[in-house]
Amino acid sequence: MNRRVARIKTVQSLYQIEMTGANPDDAIETVMEEGEEKSTFLTTLVHGTLENLKEIDALLETALKNWSLTRISRVDRAILRMATYEMKWMDDVPINVSINEAIDLAKGFSVDEEPGKFVNGVLSNLAKSL
Repeated sequence: MNRRVARIKTVQSLYQIEMTGANPDDAIETVMEEGEEKSTFLTTLVHGTLENLKEIDALLETALKNWSLTRISRVDRAILRMATYEMKWMDDVPINVSINEAIDLAKGFSVDEEPGKFVNGVLSNLAKSL
């Protein structure tokens, strides 16, 4: 599983966890295709995001301009949380890669007209403080 696929499955898992309160490992298993092996990157993203959720949400709240985290769609919130975890705690992923991947995910998952703009703005604000 490449990192892009792992990110997609991470967003799906985080969304499912927020919606249903599912156990993280069960949520990961739910998004896996039959016969697909989960990667270390996927499990690290899901568990790392959840373990640092309070700090991630606090960082995002400071990066949001005229928004609160509760006003953001659950999908965008999952994308922002995952990207924030990558940017702050994963030294092997450059910040600009995390931002670009999050923008691409937002474009793929969102129903908004310009989803990438919002995600880019929030994560760019966040990157300045990291």
